[in-house]
Amino acid sequence: MSKRLANIAWETFSALPLTEKTPYLMQPDGVPYHTLFAQQFDYALLDQLATLANEIRAIAKTRVGAEFLRQQVTHKRAMLYFSQPSSRTFLSFVSACQILGVQTGEVRDTAISSEFKGESREDSVRTFSSYFDLIIMRTPEKGLAEHMAWVLSNSDRPIPIINAGSGQDQHPTQSLLDIYTLLRSFERGGGLRDKTMVFCGDLLRGRTVRSLSYLLTNYPNIRQIFVAPEPLQVGTDVLAILEQKGVPFLRTDNFHAAIREADAVYMTRIQDEWDNAKGESAAIDTSRFKFGPAELALLPPRAIIMHPLPRRDEIALAVDSDPRAMYWRQMRNGMWIRTALIAMTFGCEKRIHDYFRHNH
Repeated sequence: MSKRLANIAWETFSALPLTEKTPYLMQPDGVPYHTLFAQQFDYALLDQLATLANEIRAIAKTRVGAEFLRQQVTHKRAMLYFSQPSSRTFLSFVSACQILGVQTGEVRDTAISSEFKGESREDSVRTFSSYFDLIIMRTPEKGLAEHMAWVLSNSDRPIPIINAGSGQDQHPTQSLLDIYTLLRSFERGGGLRDKTMVFCGDLLRGRTVRSLSYLLTNYPNIRQIFVAPEPLQVGTDVLAILEQKGVPFLRTDNFHAAIREADAVYMTRIQDEWDNAKGESAAIDTSRFKFGPAELALLPPRAIIMHPLPRRDEIALAVDSDPRAMYWRQMRNGMWIRTALIAMTFGCEKRIHDYFRHNH
């Protein structure tokens, strides 16, 4: 890393703005060592990652190519430490590891680990680092992945951490697959520029929205519209970033008007797992913020519909058959972009580039 986390106290590092933390998390060649925040990715790095993902998926289409990919990092092992429920993100990372030949272990329930006996998270993660070369971490605790990255960087066995979802604040690899989906969807429609992105649903607590909104600021003239009932509207921290970067945006509760302007609609479910014991989400009227056949009729012909999944009733099943529904492809895109990220983390992207150039 260009600025090792071992050279800075935790209290000092944790107090830095996210953009100032980035240099401490990157390798000398400019790719991530720890992947913790969307703020680590600029336009050039996003383009590099998307290109690598495209090459990997092309190589994987043949048996010979798939075997080449599986030989890349057979000497590496990854721990999937998921203390928050997940199926899509977990399986996506497992599949990504398998594509590159990375062996995996998992802890998905702290009740079966030594944390049940009172072991600290720090000790648990340091234990994992004794056996593995990468930790992929999903947690309901805000900032935990960041703290564990600092802990490992100050240990006698520093290994990378990939944040697979941390509290309500960040889900960087979800935003990477979202950007990758947008890039592929608009590659024949002028590229990811001069577009209107509509976010709808629980925007206050949706970490996917927070991360994607930031990454979109890397692309020219992307207008962002946030549609939600007032108690679930996007936070002022997100809007402050957009204002600072000069990105046009609109907060509204008029979903139908926003759909008519959209190039992409990003639906989200109600994040009621963050409710207190009173279940306050149930009292919010969300009936006007759902996507069904009536909304399909308003959506421009070349627009797309996205969703990080899982969904509830915010997108009707009838929408699935429409060619503009992109959320199932979006999920598969996640496997490829995470494969590319792991390849970058372990430094085998040059071998993949060379193989692609010689065989495609």
